[in-house]
Amino acid sequence: MHPNPAFRGVETARNICFARDRGFGILAVSGDGVPLMSHVPFLLSEDGAVADLHLVRSNPILRLLKDPVAARLAVSGPDGYVSPDWYEIADQVPTWNYVAVHLTGTLEARPQSELRTLLDRQSAFSEARLLPKPPWTAEKMSVDALARMMRMIVPCRMRVQMIDGTWKLNQNKPDEVRLRASDRIATDGFGTETQALSALMRDAKE
Repeated sequence: MHPNPAFRGVETARNICFARDRGFGILAVSGDGVPLMSHVPFLLSEDGAVADLHLVRSNPILRLLKDPVAARLAVSGPDGYVSPDWYEIADQVPTWNYVAVHLTGTLEARPQSELRTLLDRQSAFSEARLLPKPPWTAEKMSVDALARMMRMIVPCRMRVQMIDGTWKLNQNKPDEVRLRASDRIATDGFGTETQALSALMRDAKE
């Protein structure tokens, strides 16, 4: 997380909402010598206390889960390069604006009996965002194919103990300067979801 408090003032509820809506992040745990990381979809509870996910059996993170282990989920949002020329004031430097939320807690493997419910919840969460398309459900698969695929994955749960967010959106600049940069992000910027980043910058204040 960025150390500047200007970028850390977002309330916890907004960080939770952001992470729940994204539903995808990088799971990291301490491995032997280097961190182990895995890109995972997840479901975050409304209060942000629990993140449910699944891992493929061959994932090395699972080998560490004989007991709960410390873990972090890093959830990234829009990001983009900011040219100092866009501010139209002197003595500025290049930077990168972004939104990120970290969920920190303990990760544990869950009983295999919980997997089907988890998969149904995950698919329902994502399919609901594709309306008016009729949602896909596991009933569309044959019993044998579904059972075969379920044998390859394991349900897991992170009990979240800390939620941190960085919303680096030029809040440390005067409003007119931030808005000029926001306009140029939208028209000339590069990164990820630059239109969404521009909108967040327009609404940001220190």
